[in-house]
Amino acid sequence: MSDGKKKVVLVGHCGPDSYALRSAVGAAAPGVEVVFANDDQELAKVEGSASLLLVNRVLDGDFADTSGMSLIGRLAARGARVMLVSNFPEAQAEAEKAGALPGFGKKTMYAAETKVRIERALAGG
Repeated sequence: MSDGKKKVVLVGHCGPDSYALRSAVGAAAPGVEVVFANDDQELAKVEGSASLLLVNRVLDGDFADTSGMSLIGRLAARGARVMLVSNFPEAQAEAEKAGALPGFGKKTMYAAETKVRIERALAGG
């Protein structure tokens, strides 16, 4: 990121969820750039410049694999900062085992705890 601006990539979310998540991320981290990646090619273009990737549990879009959990494992293995977006605690635990930061669910995207998690992730903590 040559301009120093933080970038959050929303990976594999449907349109309505993408816009809600963009709003939640913007509230948690004003000024951050939020982009969408709904296929493998878009993700490949933005992955290297991302400060944080927010991955859906079941990928929406045109991905070779529909499992966000599998994708999280691959992204984390490459050193990406990644969080799972899922309401299921067992999925969150699995994502963290695969190398993800503690994530959040769509039901709690505007919660104070979610704001703190996004802030910490973007700060590198």
